[in-house]
Amino acid sequence: MMRTRPLKVALLGCGVVGSEVARIMTTHADDLAARIGAPVELAGVAVRRPDRVREGIDPALVTTDATALVKRGDIDVVVEVIGGIEPARTLITTAFEHGASVVSANKALLAQDGAALHAAAEEQDKDLYYEAAVAGAIPLIRPLRESLAGDKVNRVLGIVNGTTNFILDKMDSTGAGYQEALDEATALGYAEADPTADVEGFDAAAKAAILAGIAFHTRVRLDDVYREGMTEVTAADFASAKEMGCTIKLLAICERAADGESVTARVHPAMIPLTHPLASVRGAYNAVFVESDASGQLMFYGPGAGGAPTASAVLGDLVAVCRNRLSGTTGPGESAYAALRVSPMGEVVTRYHISLDVADKPGVLAQVATVFAEHGVSIDTVRQQGKDGEASLVVVTHRASDAALNGTVEALRKLDTVRGVASIMRVEGE
Repeated sequence: MMRTRPLKVALLGCGVVGSEVARIMTTHADDLAARIGAPVELAGVAVRRPDRVREGIDPALVTTDATALVKRGDIDVVVEVIGGIEPARTLITTAFEHGASVVSANKALLAQDGAALHAAAEEQDKDLYYEAAVAGAIPLIRPLRESLAGDKVNRVLGIVNGTTNFILDKMDSTGAGYQEALDEATALGYAEADPTADVEGFDAAAKAAILAGIAFHTRVRLDDVYREGMTEVTAADFASAKEMGCTIKLLAICERAADGESVTARVHPAMIPLTHPLASVRGAYNAVFVESDASGQLMFYGPGAGGAPTASAVLGDLVAVCRNRLSGTTGPGESAYAALRVSPMGEVVTRYHISLDVADKPGVLAQVATVFAEHGVSIDTVRQQGKDGEASLVVVTHRASDAALNGTVEALRKLDTVRGVASIMRVEGE
């Protein structure tokens, strides 16, 4: 039997995502009520610019006083889509204190203060759901937190930023340079006027922290994630990748160490084989590849951003939280029982593609190989091309630690025959 008294929802933020949340709540009201077991009512919308016309939203619901809205006491669920650290953090904790559960899409806040927010929710016996914080419409948080709760996840490897994937895909498919591809992404609305958060990997790093924490039942903060942007990737790097049967993606990689005692989380450009499922992810799409003991390899794919896709994830959480409210229960909270050590980047082991500018004369290859051997880095393949006294030397290694590779590169720079290190790229997905 459906309850007639509606569950009241406060919406914090009414931009691209918030406006879609409000629209879907209105247009799908009957379906949402049937799925939840009670109607849901938009009880207030907090915005910064109250005079802006918001189609489909009663102006009487609009307020600039977000604090008063979450303190009302009759609000069942607060939906936070304003982003940033403050005032979002204070508004969320205030919502818990005044009896509301929270649905958030705030990846930056969750990556930085997720443990504290979970503790605040648990103290008040309320829900904190955030499917929309990672990979937009793609169901990912809930499968990791619930569907795979009985499995042991060993690796999460993914493309979690559509802007960077669009840029790298254009560079790969058309031969365009980085700036040209970025300009096209901006013109099409895929890149912000200031794309720093995307192209320098900040956005992906926040998502990696959230994924690693859930996958490994360990608290992983944003500061624990190694981050490297993709602004230095060149057409020459793509040419080298193609010669290896690879392409280049900006990847978020979360791994459990072989001994099971530690984990790592990192974001950086990497070459991946064209045979890997992630290599075929084109345009602004996202995809996440999960490897676990029992279920093996799983891939989640779809639109990772945008108003409607992200709102879809928000509404999915809203339905779940409202159901919990009706039954007097809460869903899964933070699971950090494993408390594994988060290893620094220097301990990460992977393969490397190193391009060197060297003098084109006898003995250079032997000198370079000696340096690699002295630092315990095994060489897989070498390719050398020379002309007019200068040469390009491309070395692909077997698996080695980041620390060992860095030591190797420092030593190579000291050789008189090495003119410079043109590029260093990790090779993943094998």
